[in-house]
Amino acid sequence: QLVESGGDSVQAGGSLRLSCAVSGETDKTRNMAWFRQAPGKEREGVAALNIDGKTTYADSVKGRFTISQDSAKNTLYLQMDSLKPEDTAMYYCAADPRLVTATFWVADYGYWGQGTQVTVS
Repeated sequence: QLVESGGDSVQAGGSLRLSCAVSGETDKTRNMAWFRQAPGKEREGVAALNIDGKTTYADSVKGRFTISQDSAKNTLYLQMDSLKPEDTAMYYCAADPRLVTATFWVADYGYWGQGTQVTVS
């Protein structure tokens, strides 16, 4: 089970930290990712974290977003700085124990959280 939190409404230039609490079957994987979906747009990968610590970011968020995890707390984070209006979207964390490496392909993930809304104005 994946449960996101931390979404909010902020002004451009502000920061937010999203959290994703991991439990159950998804606790067996550390290859995870954050996705987002804006109204009328397809879900897109934002940041991915592999079990070996390798991170991958979408070009649109490089240098502004940071993905990390706290294994002791079974929590995945997404630190978002210098937020822009175009970052407005529902943000989802995703995981799948079958993954060898985290990807930005929606179809690769069998476990999703319910989403948390980020609005930047």
